[in-house]
Amino acid sequence: MKILYERTEKLIGMEKLITLKNSSVIVFGLGGVGGYVVEALARTGIGVLGIVDYDIVDATNINRQIIALKSTVGKYKTDAFKDRIADINEEINVIAFKDKLTDANAEIYSLGSYDYIVDAVDDVAAKIVLIEKAKALDIPVISSMGTGNKLDPSRFRISDISKTHTCPLAKKVRKEVALRGLSGVKVLFSDETPGKFDETGGSPASIAFVPAAAGCLIAGEVVRDLLGGI
Repeated sequence: MKILYERTEKLIGMEKLITLKNSSVIVFGLGGVGGYVVEALARTGIGVLGIVDYDIVDATNINRQIIALKSTVGKYKTDAFKDRIADINEEINVIAFKDKLTDANAEIYSLGSYDYIVDAVDDVAAKIVLIEKAKALDIPVISSMGTGNKLDPSRFRISDISKTHTCPLAKKVRKEVALRGLSGVKVLFSDETPGKFDETGGSPASIAFVPAAAGCLIAGEVVRDLLGGI
């Protein structure tokens, strides 16, 4: 442990390093944002990582997803991440689910056994399910808003959902959260006006460093919260 995380220990100390080793985080969505969350948490020394995604690595993911390589195209993202995390630290307990979260199957993830929940999925309904379950279980949750059609990673903010603006996805989530009377919902959002780079109505435009920055910011927030806000 000391050799692997020696530089981290210099920054936060052995006691906090042990706290992270004894912590568990589940990440929903292993795309551009979620993949970097998982990567950073593994390299920071989180002891238990739940990873949830039903998707397969596609060649179009290579421009922005850390798990996407020529060698991983065609593999389930969960399988590719299990291998990658083991290559970082084989002592991390990885609990993988090849599933798409719905209200009907939320119980299979045993959310109550985790110290923190990260929502990096695109689906509004799934985001609301996670937020509702986390609030009911009194488990910290952070939800990623939109990163597509953005070019400036310095415009990301971590805030309460009620204070978000500009982001179309945040607007939808904000409405659903308000309808359910939920409060204190932590999110990452960008105050950059989304560009209209694709007039075909297909997938949003993306670039390597934007979702990567979002994922690292989320991971940093999770770690600081687990360590008591240092």
